[in-house]
Amino acid sequence: MSQPNQVQSQTMRVFIAFDGLCEAFDILTGQTVHDLKQLIKDYFHIQLSDNKQGRRYLELTFAGGVLRDEWFLTDVGISVCSTVKCIVKEEENPALYVFNAVTKEKIGVFGGIYLFAEKVSKLKSIISHKTGYPVSIYTLRTPQGKEMYNCNSLSAYSLDIGATLRMDVWDGWKEFLSVCVTGNTMNVSHYLTREEAVFRYQERVALYMAAYFGHLDLAEWLLKKGVRADEAVGVHPCREWCSSTDHPDVGKSAIHAAAEAGQLLILKAFIGHNVLCLQCPNPSGHTPLRICILHRHKDCVLYLVMKIWSVVSFPNLSFSMNIYIKVKKWLQVGKKHKRAAKKKNTEFTACVGDPVVVDGFTEPRMTSRSLLGSQLANQGKVKANFKNESVKFGKDKVNFITMKRGPGQKIRLPTIKAKITVPEVTEKRIIRKASVSTVARFSKDHIPLPPLIHGLPSNLAAPHAAFLLNSSLESFLNYSGRTPRQNAIYCLGLASEFKEKTWLRQLDIARILAKKTISQERLL
Repeated sequence: MSQPNQVQSQTMRVFIAFDGLCEAFDILTGQTVHDLKQLIKDYFHIQLSDNKQGRRYLELTFAGGVLRDEWFLTDVGISVCSTVKCIVKEEENPALYVFNAVTKEKIGVFGGIYLFAEKVSKLKSIISHKTGYPVSIYTLRTPQGKEMYNCNSLSAYSLDIGATLRMDVWDGWKEFLSVCVTGNTMNVSHYLTREEAVFRYQERVALYMAAYFGHLDLAEWLLKKGVRADEAVGVHPCREWCSSTDHPDVGKSAIHAAAEAGQLLILKAFIGHNVLCLQCPNPSGHTPLRICILHRHKDCVLYLVMKIWSVVSFPNLSFSMNIYIKVKKWLQVGKKHKRAAKKKNTEFTACVGDPVVVDGFTEPRMTSRSLLGSQLANQGKVKANFKNESVKFGKDKVNFITMKRGPGQKIRLPTIKAKITVPEVTEKRIIRKASVSTVARFSKDHIPLPPLIHGLPSNLAAPHAAFLLNSSLESFLNYSGRTPRQNAIYCLGLASEFKEKTWLRQLDIARILAKKTISQERLL
């Protein structure tokens, strides 16, 4: 294996397949993919470009995986007489960029100049499909910090091509959404709120994101807790008053997210738990089967077709799936009417005193504050309100502002209670504790200790040896932005793209990439 800081004179011959031709190239074993691209460009006289409209570039593939410019050829298994495929790609530059405040990633949105004629609601639908976030948990802001509303056109905000918008989520939700992306069930349960209405809303959001990202364990845990995959995510409880005029995609449920992302295992889990998911329409009227057909998820289409045309059998009775679903819906409606007769249903789940958010009129609550920052801000508001309130001591009323600023006014304070004397039993207990501690100190002085050993072994570990390891891990995190475990997962994901390689060979490639990543960060 070649090292990044060594230039070896040894050469090897590889073959480049380009535009129906297969040419031989003699390259150095220490060259990178970028160096090979320069040789191919000069040999075939390929015109490349990179400007505001787009870029034209070379892409090299080997064993089914795309090669990155910074990789060394030998690190990904390219040896003598290997064949590398080369194609010329043309890519349009994104019309807009969106900065995700949760993951700190930039998302490109394509569409050219025609995108600016669309409404903000259309842009949010595109972003939701790219990120897996429901449209009701985030808002968009211009580079100047101005909030963008669904009913307005993008051209009303005077945006330039290539501008970067900011995607902000509900205050106190950053940690919750981060663990929803990773799919850790224990962390998701830790960050769920205690407010009943918001708690139910967060569960629906977590199930939606688990369906999009394919987190089967998290999805099954939420299904066991009673969250329905065919129930719409809806809006935050503080926005229920204007939910009728909100984004239409708030009516999408977790089954639709799984169908859009092509998550076959999630679809099987949802339909196995509740067969009504088969005929659950999205706001556009499309069933999960229709959504999978539009997004060309072949495996999901085959499974859904087989499930729809299946037969449900009972003792001495059989139903087609369509009739069975109609019977289930009829029973579900009957249960709802029965519950409504016992308990009076309300139009809104919000209660008196809950905060209400109205676009353009109330203080924004989507600023991507962390959970701690949101709690501190709420405490500050409570203290500010408490300072303006009056406190009553007995029959008199004292105002805090009057106490501080009212000159010449008499202030009545509560009477100080008489000093409570310590009982005699407590005094005896204190004396007994003091005598016991004195005896203990006296007895410690007479305990024989083992003799000191001056000749310590040379291989004795230092008491703070773990500090060296922890400091190395922290420095790696600071330089690369990933922990060693996250870096290993990242390299395994890169190596899995080489689908023509065996699993053990993919593991070797991942180990080499992880090692080179650490060495490069150390050099930086």
